[in-house]
Amino acid sequence: MHSLNVIEDAFGSECDYSQLHKIYRSPGENEVRYSPGKCIGCEMKAVSGDPDPKHVSTSFVERQNWSVRTSMRRYTRLSNGFSRKLENHAAATALNYFAYNFIKIHRTLRTSPAMAAGVTDRLWEVSDLVALWESYEQRRAERAA
Repeated sequence: MHSLNVIEDAFGSECDYSQLHKIYRSPGENEVRYSPGKCIGCEMKAVSGDPDPKHVSTSFVERQNWSVRTSMRRYTRLSNGFSRKLENHAAATALNYFAYNFIKIHRTLRTSPAMAAGVTDRLWEVSDLVALWESYEQRRAERAA
């Protein structure tokens, strides 16, 4: 099985990382289900570092997936809100994550995630993103000339 080293590439080898694999009961002979069957067990596998088994959970990624699905229609099942071009899909996803991390004040944090992480000291606006994009395009045009 080929494994991508995404975590190591992003964070280096100093990251405590593990995977949790949920095992589901297969549907009965005449049972047809839209959602997975009952979870009958879990297997945890340490991938790098020394992860604390008490903190290995799918809750974080499931919450992230829920947030993405509710804020971007293109990620919901059985919808017609898809992108016809990969570039449009990437741009829409990037805009959503920018807004989520830099513009939106989160109820539990009472600030934006970027401010909570110390990445920025202020709440951004869409005009800030437009200014960054214009600056990027200007630099790109100057290099091409």
